Amino acid sequence: MGGNLYALDFDGVLCDSCGESSLSAVKAAKIRWPSLFDGVDSSLEEWIVDQMHILRPVVETGYENLLLVRLLLELQMPSIRKSSIISYLMSKVADGLTIEAILNNWLQLKPVIMKEWNEDRDALIDLFGRSRFADALLQELAGVTIPSERIYGLGTGPKVEVLKKLQAMPEHDGLTLHFVEDRLATLKNVIKEPALDRWNLYLGRWGYNTQKEREEAQSISRIHMLDLPDFSKKLK
Repeated sequence: MGGNLYALDFDGVLCDSCGESSLSAVKAAKIRWPSLFDGVDSSLEEWIVDQMHILRPVVETGYENLLLVRLLLELQMPSIRKSSIISYLMSKVADGLTIEAILNNWLQLKPVIMKEWNEDRDALIDLFGRSRFADALLQELAGVTIPSERIYGLGTGPKVEVLKKLQAMPEHDGLTLHFVEDRLATLKNVIKEPALDRWNLYLGRWGYNTQKEREEAQSISRIHMLDLPDFSKKLK
């Protein structure tokens, strides 16, 4: 049996929801932390949304948008800070807590601020990133209906485990396996798993990744760089 099986990341590969998710995160943050947004004008909200476009490559799971909105707000308005955590972080990161510093240090910053703000990951995930949102967007924006059993959201586990599940399905025997992703960190996690050596890995240049990440990906033999026109051809 020949043929191809494509596992496609959703947000960043099939969909660009950065603008929508940034605006939604600002609205959700105003509901979750209303006192922090007292006196915040529209120009500051617009600045936050603009910065969110720059920071989008660090977002692995949708709820992180909410955390980034609050972090940006507290950076701009020191008077609203409920604790000394931002000042502490600024002292720990070289050159202060700039946008560039957040890009380079988000994995270290996230658990610190979540603990300080007493935020629960699972509760926030219920607001962002479930597979039902992918299903709705595909139908509404692209007019595409995909059977629900072919859509894997956060509730189905990490992508590494989803790929293992897909390749183990009897109906996929003999197929050439392809995984298209826009996050370099995710592809590197796949490479660490010997059981996933059959997968051809692609980093979509059009997705949420930085120039630095694209340059690193080009040095990894397992990863193929993919442009949008070539991606479209593969799916025809």
